[in-house]
Amino acid sequence: MSQERPAAVAAVWLTRAQLVLLLVAALLAVVLDDELADAWQSGRPDADSVEPPSIVPVVVVMLAVIGLLLFVLLEFFRSRHGWARVAITVTLVLLALGTLATLRIGPPALFVVVSVLSLALDVAIIGALWRRDTTGYLREADRSHDVRAGS
Repeated sequence: MSQERPAAVAAVWLTRAQLVLLLVAALLAVVLDDELADAWQSGRPDADSVEPPSIVPVVVVMLAVIGLLLFVLLEFFRSRHGWARVAITVTLVLLALGTLATLRIGPPALFVVVSVLSLALDVAIIGALWRRDTTGYLREADRSHDVRAGS
């Protein structure tokens, strides 16, 4: 890592790791679909009258939307756009809330491990994004070629 931007580089690599972990979680959801449906049903008093939802389509759409959003935001961040840091942070917080909601149903142990790793990565990424040297890295951006508003 360069001495100029270690936290910014760490944020990029950690976000890439989060994207891989999202893919692993999606594959686990496909493989463990029945176990996840059983976990959802076990905590509901109205389980006999309600058909369990299929979790696979939700996870696949989430992977596509969140994964592509993070990928695009990461490119803006690497181009030193400060607003991308805020957008990545908001996306990760929403992802963490979704992960916590999934943990609430008591999924299989392997899914819990991946979820906890994801939450830890969220915290690490947000920490790296908001370090002082990352702020300095973003401020050093040359914006002389940007189009000005109103022109």
